[in-house]
Amino acid sequence: MPAERPASSVVVVGAGIIGRAVSWRLAQAGHPVTLVDPTLDGGPSPNNSGSLAALGVLMARVAHRSGGRAWRLRQQSLNLWGQWLEELEQRGHHLPRRRGLLLLAATAHDLDLQTRIAADRARLGMPLRQLAPEELKELTPQLPGQPLGGLLSLDDGQLDPGSVMEAMLQEAKAHGVACLGERGVAVERGRPWRLQLASGGWLAADWLVLTLGLGTARLLNGLGWPLELEPVLGQALELELADAPAWTWPGAVVWRGINLVPRPDLGGEGRRLWLGATLEPGTQASGAALAELRSLGGEAPSWLRQATVVRQWEGMRCQPKGQPAPVLAEPEPGLLVASGHYRNGVLLAPATADWVCEAIKSPHRRGLKAAG
Repeated sequence: MPAERPASSVVVVGAGIIGRAVSWRLAQAGHPVTLVDPTLDGGPSPNNSGSLAALGVLMARVAHRSGGRAWRLRQQSLNLWGQWLEELEQRGHHLPRRRGLLLLAATAHDLDLQTRIAADRARLGMPLRQLAPEELKELTPQLPGQPLGGLLSLDDGQLDPGSVMEAMLQEAKAHGVACLGERGVAVERGRPWRLQLASGGWLAADWLVLTLGLGTARLLNGLGWPLELEPVLGQALELELADAPAWTWPGAVVWRGINLVPRPDLGGEGRRLWLGATLEPGTQASGAALAELRSLGGEAPSWLRQATVVRQWEGMRCQPKGQPAPVLAEPEPGLLVASGHYRNGVLLAPATADWVCEAIKSPHRRGLKAAG
């Protein structure tokens, strides 16, 4: 029998949900891993952290497209999330989550698209349920606007990103991941790869995995690998309703691209709801965009208008320019890029981690085009 391939040392740069997922799974596979991020030393989370903007909505079965890489990643990740959550809960972690995602049709075009999606998923053995306006009116509390119909997936749903990220970090540490509260400022190619730290020190490893959102481009550009990542800021709200509703929604609700996520588990006697997130190009939060979110563009029902804001937060997603999200690339042997997930960092974390593990197990160069 051939000798077993020795474990490779890995440095993962960036401790958002992607970096933590990658570190945890690599350590489980037996690789010595160091996770590098200034927040790991108790420092404040940077505003450019895409994980901060996440509401944890898992939209896979009701995604508009039904083919190509993005579709495959969504389905792979959704299936893996079921396994991951069960595994983490068996390890004693409490992970609030809810099954079901209801996509509302605001226009005739939306309704036609939902009908086509439902027919397509039926052919794929992924049955979805279409709800008529009369059925939607029976749900409590009242839904926003006047939806013409709805598309319900019981396979999709929502999880709490903060709880999952903390569980992943604990499990990563339990499997031997070394956490370093530093900032990586430069990369030096070679075998081993070397990461320069802001403190002046260096880390060396067989593999370097870049998962730090917008900061990924800075490190890559220093190597002559241009990557354009555009910031898209997202603001979100946690609301407390005036009265405790009898929630009969079959899961989280999506209205005109905005997510409404019941969070009765958060306290407030079952009256909490997450609302978000905005899509604001650039890095500056807009008060007008937040007000538009708060009112759902003037279509918020009275119970939502009367709710009290108990928390407001924001985060920066990074969107690849000129190529689809996410960026999964191996520009040079030993250098992996797993970034630019835009609005799907939470959903695609498992598939991304699997891609990194497979790339290290069976390396071959693929991805970006060098400058010059």
